[in-house]
Amino acid sequence: MRPALFLILLFALSAPFCMAQQRTYCNPMDISYRYNFEQLNEQISYRSGADPVIINHKSEYYLFVTIQGGWWHSKDLVNWKYIVPDKWPMEDMCAPAALSVRDTLYLFQSTFEQRPIFISTEPEKGKLKFYNRWLPRLPKDIGPWDPALFHDPDTDKWFMYWGSSNVYPIFGAELDKSRNLTYAGNNPAQAYKAMFWLDPYKHGWERFGPNHSDPFKPFTEGAWMTKHNGKYYLQYGAPGTEYNVYGNGTYVGKDPLGPFEYAPYNPVAYKPGGFATGCGHGNTFQDNFGNYWNTGTTWIGYNWGMERRIVMNPAGFDKDDQMFANTRFGDFPHYLPTRKWNPASGMNSDELFTGWMLLSYRKPAVASSTLDTLTADKVTDENPRTFWVARQNKPGETLTLDLGAERDVKAVQVDYIDYKQTIYDSDSTVYTQFKILTSTDNKTWTVVADLTKEPKRDRACAYVELSKPTRARYVRYEHVYVAGPTLAINAFRVFGNGMGKAPATPAILTAKRQKDQRNADLSWSKVSGAVGYNIRWGIAPDKLYQTYQFWNDEPSTFELRALNVGVPYYFAIEAFDENGVSILSKVVGDGSVKQ
Repeated sequence: MRPALFLILLFALSAPFCMAQQRTYCNPMDISYRYNFEQLNEQISYRSGADPVIINHKSEYYLFVTIQGGWWHSKDLVNWKYIVPDKWPMEDMCAPAALSVRDTLYLFQSTFEQRPIFISTEPEKGKLKFYNRWLPRLPKDIGPWDPALFHDPDTDKWFMYWGSSNVYPIFGAELDKSRNLTYAGNNPAQAYKAMFWLDPYKHGWERFGPNHSDPFKPFTEGAWMTKHNGKYYLQYGAPGTEYNVYGNGTYVGKDPLGPFEYAPYNPVAYKPGGFATGCGHGNTFQDNFGNYWNTGTTWIGYNWGMERRIVMNPAGFDKDDQMFANTRFGDFPHYLPTRKWNPASGMNSDELFTGWMLLSYRKPAVASSTLDTLTADKVTDENPRTFWVARQNKPGETLTLDLGAERDVKAVQVDYIDYKQTIYDSDSTVYTQFKILTSTDNKTWTVVADLTKEPKRDRACAYVELSKPTRARYVRYEHVYVAGPTLAINAFRVFGNGMGKAPATPAILTAKRQKDQRNADLSWSKVSGAVGYNIRWGIAPDKLYQTYQFWNDEPSTFELRALNVGVPYYFAIEAFDENGVSILSKVVGDGSVKQ
């Protein structure tokens, strides 16, 4: 689907590129993911970020992420400045809860012990104060781990939700503001109650493992509460952070502490295909235009099981108050909004997709040097766990892609991975610098981006939007600097458009529900020259909010295992290539309902 007219005009009239004026972003988010001390004893060094919470505080944005030693501040959702706080727990913060109410930002860490609630009226300066010095301890193993704070603006009541377990449920409790947000009542052991448990026997997407294929008992975590049109949407992540199917779901109620009903359209955020797979355990927030966003966690998992990055996707509520997050082309460039999109239809969030297609998939790559068998072809396979390593980490090392023909290049993303690194603290020596060059003949080169001209910062997922489209067949990464002994890149992604027409719509799509209603068998016809396909589905023909992306070199049959028992589904397909996206196919049912 092409961007809306106002965004096309915005693109045409924009000033030359500079970081302060960047109009697009690309998942995984381009922030300075921190090295940390977690695996110091095992001598495993890696950057990571997970369990994000973005808070709109005084019309500016604050991002809190697991074990980062601080937070990030942004005025535009694309340029993030890392903030070092004036006080911080020695053990750091896992999955912190954050909330803005009036002029105060509240912050609380995951814990099974007694820990404080912090407040700040100047978070842009890193200033924290103790608000509740010791929140009372709950019974053993109850938590609160993965907490979320919620203030009901209509009643002025306060609540906390939490849970991270494959044994315990999501819990909730009212907090007493008159006593600095301690648990309401006189007995903390009786202040909380269960909200809901996972039910993988009815909810296919809650099953564990890659593509929900593992019988191991799944995990629920990452509670978050959003109030919309008088309804309370208690969200949660499942079934496990280390899988492509990590997503967010919701229960809906009329009271902050329930009872809650399972939303039949779950999961609300789901991205099992593509480069940045998984989008579970995040939060839902509104930007300065009133648009909703849903954040989440995507998995890397090469150095350590908890090696991750973060994503954010447009979200909202449709005319029937159905919650959704739009992950279609979720790891391709998207515009930042300049106004509020139409809340009556979730698909209107598609207008943020730039229409810039992936030009680099499986394209030939040549490196200036290679360490062992860690070759350059790994940077175009869209797998974050395969990578190229240069023989030495030195300026002048290059990666060169041949796009096969001239294309309009509009943006690049360079994703680094920590291969045999020795860094455990992100100090001033940890930053990223490189140049991007383009050529039409592989002889004459033009510099189109130069990170040495910008302030130094670390960029494990460096996304660079070019100041204007550049016609090129060859695109080169020229290395300048990364910290540590090795230079390792797991993706060199090039975005833009070819000169031809968008592909044809696949002629055939079939969907057949299995006897086990959690599953459906899908098959489709391939399109000549297509790069990939999006299977889109939902609980009504006009609510195809879910997307599963497949590459053309993958099989054209698939067992989808993410469905809810007793809920009819509808499906459609679109093909995409380097020129654009096909018209969406005719919607088909799953065989469980008459059309």
